[in-house]
Amino acid sequence: METLLDLARTLASDQFGEQGLAEVRNIEQEFVEVVTFAPADEIVAVLHTVIDENWIGLPVWARNLAYRIACLQRPDDVALLREAATDLRNFGPDWNDIASAMKERAESLEKNQD
Repeated sequence: METLLDLARTLASDQFGEQGLAEVRNIEQEFVEVVTFAPADEIVAVLHTVIDENWIGLPVWARNLAYRIACLQRPDDVALLREAATDLRNFGPDWNDIASAMKERAESLEKNQD
C-alpha cells in the first residue's frame, strides 16, 4: 500500500490520466481507503504539499474528501475550517453555501475562544 502523499501525487500528476481505466480506479480506491483512516495532521500536510506542487492537479473530489475528513477529526480547528472553506470556494459555486457555513462556524468558534 502506498502512502497518502504518494497517492495524492499520483492523482495530481499529468500522467495519471494516461493510465488505463482499471489502474485509475485502483489508485482512486486506494486513495479513498488511505485518506479515510489517516490522521488529520497527515491529511493537512499532504494537502499543503500536493497543492504547493501543483495547485490545480489534485482532483476536486479528492481535495473535498480530504478536507472533509480532516475537518471531521478537528471540528473546532478555526484555521482548518477557514482553509477548507476557501478551497471549496475556489471550486464552487456548488459548494458556496457549505463554504459560508464553515466560515461562519470558524468565526463563531473564534469569538467563543476570546
